Amino acid sequence: MTYPETLQYLFSRLPMFQRIGAAAYKADLENTLKLSEILGKPEGRFRSIHVAGTNGKGSTSHFLASILQEAGFKTGLFTSPHLRDFRERIRINGKVIPKMEVRTFVESYREAFDKVQPSFFEWSFALASHYFALQNVDIAVMETGMGGRLDSTNIITPVLSVITNIGLDHVQFLGPTIPEIAKEKAGIIKKEIPVVIGETQAETTNIFMDFARSRNAPIIFADRNFSVKSYGYSKKPVPKLWLDISSGIPPSSARYYPGLYGSYQCRNLVTVLQSVETLRQSGIEIRPEHIKQGISKVTGNTGIQGRWQLLSKQPLTFADIGHNADGIREVVGQINRIEYRKLHFVLGVVNDKDVGAMLKLLPTNASYYFCKANIPRGLDSGSLLKMAHLEGLEGNEYSSVKEALYAARQAAALSDLIVVGGSAFVVAEVL
Repeated sequence: MTYPETLQYLFSRLPMFQRIGAAAYKADLENTLKLSEILGKPEGRFRSIHVAGTNGKGSTSHFLASILQEAGFKTGLFTSPHLRDFRERIRINGKVIPKMEVRTFVESYREAFDKVQPSFFEWSFALASHYFALQNVDIAVMETGMGGRLDSTNIITPVLSVITNIGLDHVQFLGPTIPEIAKEKAGIIKKEIPVVIGETQAETTNIFMDFARSRNAPIIFADRNFSVKSYGYSKKPVPKLWLDISSGIPPSSARYYPGLYGSYQCRNLVTVLQSVETLRQSGIEIRPEHIKQGISKVTGNTGIQGRWQLLSKQPLTFADIGHNADGIREVVGQINRIEYRKLHFVLGVVNDKDVGAMLKLLPTNASYYFCKANIPRGLDSGSLLKMAHLEGLEGNEYSSVKEALYAARQAAALSDLIVVGGSAFVVAEVL
């Protein structure tokens, strides 16, 4: 098969949660274990860090990978979803997996895998594990796809487990309450493997403590040791963020430029810094200069996109993949940090989110451009417009994301602000 034919096979023949939703969800690890056996258990041939959580796990994974690269490690990075290119999901030292590797893998294992009938994510994780083992990576940062306990990535035995935070998302699969979701995420905690919890939350602390105790796993709450605050945030012409980092353990005080514009990265960096310190204590050599450079060079090192990403300076235009209530709350916080004349918001969502909760958080003094990403899961723009009107949000619907952004740019003055968001799939179409 050619590379386009290979992608067509992966996208059309295999169930893909990002596109079709619930029909692709697998509530067990049976298929993943079968694929691992076929491949000779490649996930056991390299060290790994396992990252779960509701929000921030992607940014946290990229920061960790960037720091490890700066420390001289050949570093694998497995994340999801991709925005523009499937190969974004699988990187080594920031470089995406070559097309030939994807083709060769699919051609070599298609017949054996077809008997298992894996999902798109199961196939992707198998490819990542195989590629990282083949390339002899020193360590790989592996991000969960959705939950934890039953996520395909949970067959690994990492050197460190990380859970960023818990919020209400994917409730139809993980449970309708914070404690139930926490129990699913806690499933990545392994026997005697340290786990870093990014945020201390009243509803989840005892759950994580109990899971860790039952597995004799050292547990560390990052926000009890580290504090990261933004300072010197300039509003014109383009907001830039500097951070003040302090803690009771080294580095005791430092000021970093994070390489990303979003101030919500402060929360993720608390998790990152504690994770790095835990790795250091386990004997992995990471020096302060590696941390500083890894944080500041994360975009160039890992290719991270879609996190309060600057698209244009005139008018000031940002895109952010925040796709649930907590994510939208952070986006609104970013908007409130910027001086502008009028806000134009290009908005699209997927149909299995709590759209009402997201809409309630958005500012009413803005013009909205409602659209649908080109995936089956996308909520049609007309339905989104009607729901938005109930929350006092005014705007028009458009037939595509690009048409909506074009309309926003036509309407916006140079002193206005344009934001594109609501879904990673909306953002993917403007990058």
